Amino acid sequence: MELEIVHLVVSPLRRMDGRPREGMTAFDGDETPQTVQVRAHKGLVGDRYFNTRFTYASVTLIAAESIDQLERELAGDGLFPAANTPFDPVLARRNLVTRGLDVDALVRHTFTLDGGHGPIRFRSITPANPCAWMNEMFALGAHQALRGHAGIRCEPLDDGQLSVGPATVTDVLAIPPDELTRQVRRAPVA
Repeated sequence: MELEIVHLVVSPLRRMDGRPREGMTAFDGDETPQTVQVRAHKGLVGDRYFNTRFTYASVTLIAAESIDQLERELAGDGLFPAANTPFDPVLARRNLVTRGLDVDALVRHTFTLDGGHGPIRFRSITPANPCAWMNEMFALGAHQALRGHAGIRCEPLDDGQLSVGPATVTDVLAIPPDELTRQVRRAPVA
């Protein structure tokens, strides 16, 4: 299946820590590189979730179409009119923003993503549920509207590199139920 990686987001620190009323943590660096290094069982080099104990959730993906749909639902004359349109999918704070891929359908599957530099296998155990910050980043009502459409959390199973641009997804396989209940383990130390 052909798709496009439209954005990569790699942030060395949590910008949305705590509750929205406490405000975002400022960061002046570049969080949207054109290319990222992927490390098996660790995540994206330079990201805040790289080599943490939550390896199963070290990389997040979202479909740009989910943000497009959110904008259609909330912008304009809707119940909670949004002034900051068009919505920027980078504000969802997912590591990979894709176009042309039903990202949410990949939860509880393994799949191979080739972002122009060779194939990288990923395992997705859980969805990436939206948080209250989505109301701050997009518009009031975004947190609720994104439920079931906020992307997935993955663990990379191979080293590699991903770049913004054309990509493919192949080898999509359902994860056996017994593997879905496995214990969360600490990332292997290299």
